[in-house]
Formats: sequence, structure tokens, C-alpha cells
Amino acid sequence: MNTFDALAARGVSRRGFLKLMAATTAALGLPAAVSPKVTQAVETALEKPPVIWLHGMECTGCSESLLATLNPSAAEVVLDMLSIRYHETIMAASGYTAEEAYLEALKENFVLVVEGAIPSKEDRYCMVGGKPFRETVLEASKKAKAIIAVGSCATDGAGIPGACEVDAVGVRELLKQNNISTPVINLPCCPVKPATMLGTIVYYLTYGTVPPLDDQARPVVFYGKLLHDNCPRRGQFEAGNYLKDWNDPDQKDYCLILKGCKGPKTYTDCAQVWYNDNTNFCINAGSPCSGCSEAGFFKVFSPLYDKQEIFKLPGTGPINVDTAGKVIGGVAVAGVAVHLAATAATGRLGKKDHGHEEE
Repeated sequence: MNTFDALAARGVSRRGFLKLMAATTAALGLPAAVSPKVTQAVETALEKPPVIWLHGMECTGCSESLLATLNPSAAEVVLDMLSIRYHETIMAASGYTAEEAYLEALKENFVLVVEGAIPSKEDRYCMVGGKPFRETVLEASKKAKAIIAVGSCATDGAGIPGACEVDAVGVRELLKQNNISTPVINLPCCPVKPATMLGTIVYYLTYGTVPPLDDQARPVVFYGKLLHDNCPRRGQFEAGNYLKDWNDPDQKDYCLILKGCKGPKTYTDCAQVWYNDNTNFCINAGSPCSGCSEAGFFKVFSPLYDKQEIFKLPGTGPINVDTAGKVIGGVAVAGVAVHLAATAATGRLGKKDHGHEEE
């Protein structure tokens, strides 16, 4: 069965597939001219490396998020092409048969996906198939072409496992401790968004290498912007309108900074690309950002609904949250004053915009 026979079997037309690839190319911030290359790479993906998907200390929420996309499932299309050889949640095999599938996949040129944290204190906290999960990750990491750590648990040993006394670590830290140099792509969030996973896979298929990463090994295209800068409640923040009473309907759209929002500390595209087939995301649903894309979630940022006392604003420095509105207002007024002074000094005051004559 060729690629488009496989697509047709899933109810995906060639036209729909091309539109999907064009949208994915745009989401990655790549020029339109690259779209044919992306399409060609994904068309031949049946010949690409198989995938071993390991589960450690986690809730399987990232897999559930990926598998629950709809109309059609972009993730299913691409992941089917990638030939997942081992995934404990979705594979039909179990027991010895499943472990044999894993051992056979180890002999191939595979990409490793890890979901879940790894205990470093005692191996008995996470055993899979009678074997310490830590040993399995190290074994597969040494042979993998590349590693994708999905979700906050796998990227930083964070999430609920990171808050427990098991000394949970992420994949990159485990490899560092054991001097393994296989490249790691971190895709944090709790859970990871399907669009993030899809875009990363498409980039890898197209270029055969990992995308540009930040200092936390996250793809810059998905984690390069501060959530606070694109928050739909940013105007309320600048006006000093902070939600204080959950039960006051007049405050329902107010800034959530006093209720523990970590948006000023969190780099993610959640404000632009929403969850559940672009239906919603935390702040839009009335919940403060928990910072799940950042190192240290959940332990460092808990309690999640307690306000953060100090955060930084570009060009302003550390700000106390209780006086943020006043400071922001002062900065805005000062900015207007400077602008007016500069306008008067250049003789443009009283002129229309765009070079028109004086009124």
C-alpha cells in the first residue's frame, strides 16, 4: 500500500493532505516555498525510521491528547506513517510478545519517544516488563537516531512525579548523567499539544535533523514567545484589573495574576494554538497558566493558585504583583509623554499620519 492509499483508507484525500502540510509548514514558521519539500518528505514517511514509544512515570495524558484529535486526526496520519513498533497503550500485543516487538525494533534505525519521568533514587519505583524503566531508556537512547521527550514529566522529570520523593529526572538529565550524546528534543506541557508533536515530526522528516532549540532543548518555534505577551487578558493586566473574587461576574475576564498565573514566566504558544482541536486553552477557560512548559513545573510553581510575588517585565525589571498595575500605567503614560515630546521636536505634531499635509 502506498502513502496515498493509506491516506485514502483513513478518509483523507490528497487535497486535504496537501492543505494539512501547508498549514503545518506555516505553523513551523517556514516559508511557503518549503511546503512541497515538506509534503514530499511526509509522502515518503512509510520508509522513514520506526518509532519506539516508552512510558515511564506518567498518566498517559500526552498519548491521549495526541490520539484524541479529530476531523481527521493529523497526528494519526503522520504517526501511522512513522510505523510505531512499540507503544504500550495502543499496541495489540502484551506480555512477552510486546517485549519481543521492542527488542526487534532496537535492531532498526529508530526514533525514540519517551513519555514520563524516570526515577533516579530507586529503580523499583518504575518497573516495566520486569526491568527498571531507567535501564530501558538508557538502552534505547544509545541506539536511537534522535529522542523526543513528550510532556513535562519526560522533559524535566516534572509534573506529579517531580513533586514526589523519587528524585524523578527527565530524559536529557538522565543521558547527561550517563554521558550519552543522542540529540534530545523536549516537548513540554501537561499534556503536550498534538500540533507541537506533529510539527516537530514533520520538521524532522523534512530536514533529517532536530529543529532549532532553546536552552531547555525546546523547539524555538513553539516555545520562543512569552505567554504573557500574547495573553488575551493582557489589556486587563495593563489596566490593573486583577481578578480577586472568583464569584464576581464583573471580574470574569480580569487578569489572573493574583490567582497564581505564571504567564509572565512561561514560554509557550498556548495563546495562539489552543488545545482540543483549537477549541480552548487554560486562561481562556478561566484558569491561570500553571507554567507547565517550564522547567520546575509542578513542584517549583506550586501551589498553583497562589500569586507570584515578584516577576520581571521587559524594560522595567522586577515588579511586585500588587503594584504592577500602577507601574504599568506609569510606564504607559511616560511612553506617551516621550512620544509627544519627540513628535513636537521633529515638527510633526499636528500632521496627519503617513506623510499627509498639516490639517
